[in-house]
Amino acid sequence: MAKVLISDELSPSAVQVFETLGVEVDFKPGMSAEELMTAIGGYDGLAVRSATKVTAEVLAAGENLKVVGRAGIGVDNIDVEAATQQGVVVMNTPYGNSVTTAEHAVAMMLALARRIPAASQSTHEGKWEKSRFTGMEVSGKMLGLIGCGNVGSIVADRAQGLKMRVIVADPFLSADRAEDLGVEKVDFDALLARADIVSLHAPLNDSTRDMVDAAAFAKMKDGVRFVNCSRGGIVVEADLKAAIESGKVAGAAVDVFAEEPATDNVLFGMDEVIATPHLGAATSEAQENVAIQIAEQMSDYLLTGAVAHAINMPSVSAEEAPKLMPYMKLAEDLGSFAGQLTETALKAVNIEFQGLVAMLNTRPLVSAVLNGLFGPLMESVNMVNAPMVARERGIDVSETKQERPGDYETLIRLTVTTERMTRSVAGTLFGGDRARVVEIKGIEIEAELGEHMLYITNEDKPGVIGNLGKTLGDAEVNIATFHLGRVTAGENAIALLQVDQPIDRALVRALEGLPNIVQVKPLKF
Repeated sequence: MAKVLISDELSPSAVQVFETLGVEVDFKPGMSAEELMTAIGGYDGLAVRSATKVTAEVLAAGENLKVVGRAGIGVDNIDVEAATQQGVVVMNTPYGNSVTTAEHAVAMMLALARRIPAASQSTHEGKWEKSRFTGMEVSGKMLGLIGCGNVGSIVADRAQGLKMRVIVADPFLSADRAEDLGVEKVDFDALLARADIVSLHAPLNDSTRDMVDAAAFAKMKDGVRFVNCSRGGIVVEADLKAAIESGKVAGAAVDVFAEEPATDNVLFGMDEVIATPHLGAATSEAQENVAIQIAEQMSDYLLTGAVAHAINMPSVSAEEAPKLMPYMKLAEDLGSFAGQLTETALKAVNIEFQGLVAMLNTRPLVSAVLNGLFGPLMESVNMVNAPMVARERGIDVSETKQERPGDYETLIRLTVTTERMTRSVAGTLFGGDRARVVEIKGIEIEAELGEHMLYITNEDKPGVIGNLGKTLGDAEVNIATFHLGRVTAGENAIALLQVDQPIDRALVRALEGLPNIVQVKPLKF
């Protein structure tokens, strides 16, 4: 009989589901890291919330571990890469607490607008300070949502019920989906300039980390209200504090922090800040939903092999896996390449398979491309649900197959159409399993993708390479590989560099300021 350990506080319904479906379960919340390491070897599955840290060491100790289930959305507490390397499936429940989290964001917004926490404390102290707590009416005000996925779309609906106007900045929100939601889609800077209240609903990743900084606050309206019930780390907390102290931001409501548990924070003690201890999903209904869902998903996988909402597992049979595995990596990297360069809404995606790859089962490869494409800017996207995400957002996904090879024996070409442009990137396998990018925007180039990359477009003029090398060298950034391609002499050109460390925003701005440089994008794979 399959055996599962629940190491965090989950609803008793989870235990009931496991037992009813025929899975043995032990409920042991509050285990220390050492206790978990000692015990995990005897279990096939581990069910957690956010308290348990599923580290590489824990996974290595889980000799029989087959699946880790997160009752909730975020998997920050799980080393997904280590789990993947060990063949452990990581699942989450991306929809179980969306309503609850959205309601908390709306509650925080209203509490901020009417200064309810401070007024309550003052009244309890017998002060009766009516004039001190004059608030703001939200009806007719402009709410700016940074991100409009599961939670953001629900916040938009609730805000419209309050007669608010809603604008959204979300690169992956299609025009049709925006129209269905009744929101106006704008770019990030326009949202900052127009919104009376700014509310965050974006995932935390390399693209969004520290996205709301001093420069962003400077672009907002004077007296703006700011709400973050999304993820800590998207906001530079010291910059938010400074914006409040200067009067640029009238007040902030924060449920998430860069470091949690947050027992000390630069925002604590400020009268203008409402702070809650990551309560977005903390309702009995949400906890019941995610507990039941994760128990059902884990049981299905352990008993039948069925996969739902897996973060790291494509739908591939045992017979297909050896042939598809190198293509899966290539497909996801091509998608990630295009996704990290996409700045406006996707309208259409075409995946072309040529040569040997066209003779294989390409369905998981399409999912892998979409997973890579959506991953940079969307939370909870995986190879299982990526096609569904595309459908929900009105993105047309098509594939073409040509078994006769072209210039390469096997080739995958991804073409992405956005609101502003059409971009393509193609790759192949050398030696059976070594992935290479061989074409970008129709320009021939041959490059291996590494962990840290720089994608640069420029005018093909003398001095560009020297300036790039000097600027990176002055910043003590080592270049591992340097690949070039161009249309014709003197026209558009591209450079793809692999470097040994991440590139920060300041260095990106320095590179953008060099002569003949058109675009600079740091990429990560």
